[in-house]
Amino acid sequence: MDDRSVRIGLATLLALAPLCAARGQTVAEPPEDPAFDAALPPLEETAAPPAASEPAAPPPAVPAPDPAVEVDLAAPLPPITTFDTTPPAESPAQAATGEEQARLRYRLALSGLDEVGLEDRFRDLSALLGNGREAASAAQISARAAEDVKLAERLLRSEGYYDGSVTAAVSPQADRSGVITVTIAAVPGPRYALGSIAVTGAAPEPTRLAEEALGLRVGDPIVAAAIETAEASVALRLPEQGYPFVELGQRDILLDPVTTRGDYSLPVTSGPLSRFGGFRTAGDPVFDPHHIEILSRFDRGEIYDSREVDDLRQALIGTSLFSAVSVEPVRTGQVQPDGTETVDLLVRQTKGPWRTLAASAGYGTGEGIKVQGSWTHRNLFPPEGALSVDAIAGTQQQGLSATFRRSNAGKRDRTVQAGASALLQDFAAFSARTFTLSGSISRASTPIWQKRWTYSLGAELIATDESRFDVARSDRRRNTYFIGAIPLQLGYDASDSLLDPTKGFRITGRFSPEASLRGGTDAYARMLLEGSGYYSVSDALVLAGRVRVGSIVGAARDSIAPSRRLYVGGGGSVRGFGYQQLGPKDANDDPVGGRSLTEFALEARYRFGNFGIVPFIDAGRLGEGSTPSLSGMRYGAGIGGRYYTNFGPMRVDVATPINRRPGESRIALYISIGQAF
Repeated sequence: MDDRSVRIGLATLLALAPLCAARGQTVAEPPEDPAFDAALPPLEETAAPPAASEPAAPPPAVPAPDPAVEVDLAAPLPPITTFDTTPPAESPAQAATGEEQARLRYRLALSGLDEVGLEDRFRDLSALLGNGREAASAAQISARAAEDVKLAERLLRSEGYYDGSVTAAVSPQADRSGVITVTIAAVPGPRYALGSIAVTGAAPEPTRLAEEALGLRVGDPIVAAAIETAEASVALRLPEQGYPFVELGQRDILLDPVTTRGDYSLPVTSGPLSRFGGFRTAGDPVFDPHHIEILSRFDRGEIYDSREVDDLRQALIGTSLFSAVSVEPVRTGQVQPDGTETVDLLVRQTKGPWRTLAASAGYGTGEGIKVQGSWTHRNLFPPEGALSVDAIAGTQQQGLSATFRRSNAGKRDRTVQAGASALLQDFAAFSARTFTLSGSISRASTPIWQKRWTYSLGAELIATDESRFDVARSDRRRNTYFIGAIPLQLGYDASDSLLDPTKGFRITGRFSPEASLRGGTDAYARMLLEGSGYYSVSDALVLAGRVRVGSIVGAARDSIAPSRRLYVGGGGSVRGFGYQQLGPKDANDDPVGGRSLTEFALEARYRFGNFGIVPFIDAGRLGEGSTPSLSGMRYGAGIGGRYYTNFGPMRVDVATPINRRPGESRIALYISIGQAF
């Protein structure tokens, strides 16, 4: 019984005594209880009740409602946007408290993880280290420490330390006020290793393939990443060996704390050994099964191989006709006499945009400004029959052409092309008005699909009206030429990129037997061999080199149309010289072309981020005879800038000729897309 309850009992008794006396009743004396009496306060300290004659204090008055501000409870509430949402300003005491909390710093002390090579991984993922070593309260620091304890335990288990333990301690730092020390201590314990390894649930042959794909060995540490990689290898390898429907069950690792070994088992459902069947389509009908079969590199009846299926999917993507496409095996239930099952491939197609507008622009000294634009419909004549219309507008070139191209024509990667073009050219070497009909069968690289081997076999019919320098008259005259040509080309590309290679090499050879009709008939052959190599010194620096030799045999230079002769100089040749400006010239100092050429180029391509600097030196020679030579080589040197985009580098090169001769430009400028070679 507390003091208050005692006081209330005594007051009650005192109040009841007069009432009982008035009624003629007596109040019984309470039983004597010394302990109870000792607990009572002295009687003089007990306040007497208020006299009955004293009026009780009136309750506080409730103010009457002000009619001016009376609220109608039935009225709708005002819009929430009318409320002032500005938080009240912090009092000085609150601000001081916030500043004090913001200054609560801590340091982390680690032990036990470095010995097992896990400290760096822990620091990369730590909650304590990921928040600037600063917290609003000690409770927040403790919560982060608890998360880091769980992290350390997971890391230890992932490396096979299943008996490891981790503890955390949070304590103030004795020598620094306001700094807390968080100690994470790990005891890794023994590392568990693989005991037995078993693949269950499959026939002997897929079991053997799965065990080989796992690549696990008894005694290897039980590392989670290694186990997952091994199982992914099984899921990848079996479809490559004829089992497209393989399924992996839940692994089981039975740990023995006495031997610190773990017995590993993996259930595998292999499905039937399968062979390629036919094709099915779903979605947009871009390609029918017949054309899809042309794109495949396998025959019906071959053992299923997922690598061939991936290759087919990439070929479909390379057509640029789909926004999405997938290829997946479908069981047919057709079992062959040898027990294998035939599976079809279901190709799900989603049509993409088929029309393309493209444009490019460039500038070269001696070549002027050139802007090119094209419109292409890639599937105007299904399947894969494209029509392109190209236009050139420039200060020294204007032209229009139309080209029909059938990709994968009856065979994968085979392209049949036919075209017509009209072109006006006005250069210092010649001016020409040319009309061309051409056709070819080729296998060529594209920006999306780079190929190792390429070839082209074509035919050209050319009618051209050109100005040429007449040596006998020492003047330029116009002549009309009718030319027939059979251009052939073979290339090998071992580089890693079509537009911006950093390693590997390329070799391309061209051979074009031609006949020219101008009064009489002149027969000759144009030949060109070009090779380039790329060596990556570091991630930022690439050394690139190029060699080119060319020759025309079978006719005198003046019997060949000026546009079919060889020229040297310009952005794709020897920089530092104007377009076609290096070599023999006429009395007016205009180039006349030649029948042999030799060129070299060396670049150092240094890249930083999306930009690059390229110092370079080029060398070249153009000869009147048909035999390439190194005598009389001319050199140009300069520096270029690169801006790297997702479709290739933008190139700006500035160069000057070495040992410049009278009449040659001091500076030559070249702007284009893509590397020089």
